[in-house]
Amino acid sequence: MKRLLLFAFSLHSLWVAAQMSASLPISSSGRYVLVVHGGAGTISKNLMTPEREKKYHEALDNALRVGAAILERGGSSLDAVEASVRVLEDNPLFNAGKGAVFTAEGINELDAAIMEGATLRAGSIAGVRTIRNPISAARAVMERSEHVLLTGQGAETFAKEQGLTMVDPSYFYTSERWESLQRAKKRDSLAATGTPNHSASLLLEQQKSRYGTVGAVALDQQGHLAAATSTGGMTNKKWGRVGDAPIIGSGTYANDNTVAISCTGWGEYFLRLVMAKSISDRMEFGQQPLQQAADEMVLRQLPALGGDGGLIAVDKQGNITMPFCTEGMYRGYIKKETATGLVQTKTFIFK
Repeated sequence: MKRLLLFAFSLHSLWVAAQMSASLPISSSGRYVLVVHGGAGTISKNLMTPEREKKYHEALDNALRVGAAILERGGSSLDAVEASVRVLEDNPLFNAGKGAVFTAEGINELDAAIMEGATLRAGSIAGVRTIRNPISAARAVMERSEHVLLTGQGAETFAKEQGLTMVDPSYFYTSERWESLQRAKKRDSLAATGTPNHSASLLLEQQKSRYGTVGAVALDQQGHLAAATSTGGMTNKKWGRVGDAPIIGSGTYANDNTVAISCTGWGEYFLRLVMAKSISDRMEFGQQPLQQAADEMVLRQLPALGGDGGLIAVDKQGNITMPFCTEGMYRGYIKKETATGLVQTKTFIFK
């Protein structure tokens, strides 16, 4: 009887301790940072009209506002980056979700990844065709499965079982992306027959076909980092090609000890450089500051291999960098400082 009473008392003590712990306020710095991007390399200053430029700025602002609202009320960086990326996935201006480019087969295949810096948990999907918001499916893989990366039909079956919004593949169709595919096929046809292919429009289309990604990185008021990336890949891509975006450590990475990163550009080169993790390692083991580490990889090592693109990053101190070696990159940030309480928001396209 005495042992039973002691056991009951111990259980009650544990319950009281748990309740007290749950009621304690979470340590909050009062500051937060959110950075988003809508891709690099797809931009031509000569072809950018004031009206179109305004639409891109508004789209970036909208994504920032949605994510920042979560951070402002003390929400997690993970929730913020997912919410911001969902906004960009739903906007046909960007090569992700609704605005995804077409493969050589004339279909849309989507990739996405998300990572939590506090735990190093990560989830990603690749080659899916019927998931409305791939970034949410990537998060479901992270939180509701024992895996990190799911692909193709298996990823779609999993997403459907998790109750995510599924759509007919026709949902992703946009006339602009379809026309881009036709131009890419024409370009490849001319190249195959040895016909000179040096018109300005075809050369620009060749460059643009390699790029297009959206992403977000954030530091929340609790000091935790997160990163998310989503893409439709390359126009006219073949044979189940997968780029860097869904590969943890290459296109997407977050670690509370260092940095959160989302990349955009020519994926094959970002994969070869293990871009995001290389920057984190330079910071952690080489004691390099964020700016130096990112500039070395994006502005020197990437073009040295023949690739190009850019990335967004925020470190554990709230420092931001957005380097790129292309003509432009859709990007922006919102940050709240602890000392002043002021909120700064800026969006950019060109250098």
